[in-house]
Amino acid sequence: MNLLKIIIYSIVAFFTSMAFGQVSKDSELYRTILELDNTYFTAYNTCDMETQTAIFDEDLEFYHDKGGLATDKKAILKSIENNICGKVTRTLVEDSVEVHAINDFGAVQIGMHTFFNKEEPDAESKPLKFIAIWKNTDDHWLMHRVISLH
Repeated sequence: MNLLKIIIYSIVAFFTSMAFGQVSKDSELYRTILELDNTYFTAYNTCDMETQTAIFDEDLEFYHDKGGLATDKKAILKSIENNICGKVTRTLVEDSVEVHAINDFGAVQIGMHTFFNKEEPDAESKPLKFIAIWKNTDDHWLMHRVISLH
């Protein structure tokens, strides 16, 4: 019975820390991450490859549940240019974003977004989950890791 209590307590503590670990939506960090998200995806939606290049970390890792792991920044950018530009637009789902600070590193952004593919105008655009790890070095933020779940 004591083991069961320990397990239950641990689970409750874990989920409580997840719920309260996120920063306030009126905090500077939250506003910064939303601004970075907006800057990146405005560039994504308008095929501004220069801005996308500047935001991606050189050590970028992009995990896609269907496409697998991509670690070559130049290849990722080329794939976006060839397959996304002028074809796909992304919209952030309002009020879906959580931001969690990572001490001495940056932040984790968790949220939902939708994509519209102009080449498949009748396709349903369902909200999809994403996770972005942002790295802050010398007050310069970079998209360091991305997990895209469909």
